[in-house]
Amino acid sequence: MQESKNTSVNPNPQAILKEAHKIESGWLLVVGVVALILFLVISQPDPYRDMVVFMADGLWVTIYTTLISFVLVLFVGLIGGLGRISKNPIIRGIATVYVEVIRGIPLLVQLIFWYFAMPAVLRDLGTSLNIEWLANYKTSPLVMAIIGLTIAYGAYMSEVYRAGIQSIPKGQMEAARSLCMTYFQAMRYVVLPQAFRVILPPIGNELITLLKDSSLVSVVAVADLTRRGREFTATNFNPIETYSMLALLYLVMTLLTARLVSYTERITKMER
Repeated sequence: MQESKNTSVNPNPQAILKEAHKIESGWLLVVGVVALILFLVISQPDPYRDMVVFMADGLWVTIYTTLISFVLVLFVGLIGGLGRISKNPIIRGIATVYVEVIRGIPLLVQLIFWYFAMPAVLRDLGTSLNIEWLANYKTSPLVMAIIGLTIAYGAYMSEVYRAGIQSIPKGQMEAARSLCMTYFQAMRYVVLPQAFRVILPPIGNELITLLKDSSLVSVVAVADLTRRGREFTATNFNPIETYSMLALLYLVMTLLTARLVSYTERITKMER
């Protein structure tokens, strides 16, 4: 009896090997792409090394634009998700309108609106209200790009949160309230920690998609990786080499992000 019990709790060797193979395959792909970039840079410094040096600052702009936007998206999505399941019809209605309207407008159109239209609206409002600093408002392309990405992806993240929260059995909330917890305490300490494990994969997908869609901020004067690539092409007239390197750099970032998400999923799965 004791032997059968020990056998049942021992990890499955085949499952361990399968998981290790998945991890190795993912990292091998990352190493392969990085090796290809290094080979191109070393073997053909003109133009590949020159373009990497030229686009380096744009790479950092892409990274911190994505990270700042994603942190804000998590917060906005949480507020929107809680609003979507609120029992207050006004709050639920506002959250529903926000989600439906924002999801129905292309991201590129939203970015253009935030960069070109919103500053004009603010200046007109400042003139009407006789507020000097608002009437002379000058926009920052990076700030407007982050706001646009946050508002757009916050709508999608709201639905992710809503689905995750509603997937938790109602008995969890009822048990927490029976322990004299307030609604917010029950949501914070009982429901959301469980919902987070459920929504972790779609959150990871949203991060990867946000990273790729951050290339759209190049149309609103943000000197990100894509815009720097376009500038290099316009100067050197080598679109094939430039956009091939651009694709490889984005591929490395998305692959590394996917590995990070997979690692986080494994950690949370082990804690269950």
